[in-house]
Amino acid sequence: SFSLAMPSARAVADADSCSANSESRQLDFWLGDWTVTYPGMPGSANSTVSLRLDKCLLTETWDGGKGHSGENLFAYSSDDKSWHGMFADNQGRVHVFGGKVAQGSAEFTGPSRGPDGKEVLNRIRVVRLAENKVEQSWEKSADSGATWTTEFKGQYSRKNH
Repeated sequence: SFSLAMPSARAVADADSCSANSESRQLDFWLGDWTVTYPGMPGSANSTVSLRLDKCLLTETWDGGKGHSGENLFAYSSDDKSWHGMFADNQGRVHVFGGKVAQGSAEFTGPSRGPDGKEVLNRIRVVRLAENKVEQSWEKSADSGATWTTEFKGQYSRKNH
């Protein structure tokens, strides 16, 4: 008989593999508590990046100030050997991304719809500039990636370093 209380041997092995899997660890440079600034921004925003689900899920919880907050989730799938991401905020925006992560940088892309109903392509990049500095940019393209407009470019500075 099958019991939900007893995980299968395979489930235990998979859970253990995230902490040891080098692909799953590629975004760990972003872990920590951050102060975020960007051009034209009065004051600063805050971001906390942490690991959950036995180090299988990287979560960014952010507060952009002025009542705007959200969570970004990133995980490496051993099934399709790809990174996946999801952005959700308290204004009802949700974006789903596919991505690639290399040493010290990540790029996620995914479609959404603009106010006019037309498809927009979104591209998020997270780049390690130094041990305690990371840059995140969000760009949008209305022409399937031929041209891009920067919507957000934030400088992350590690707190308490």
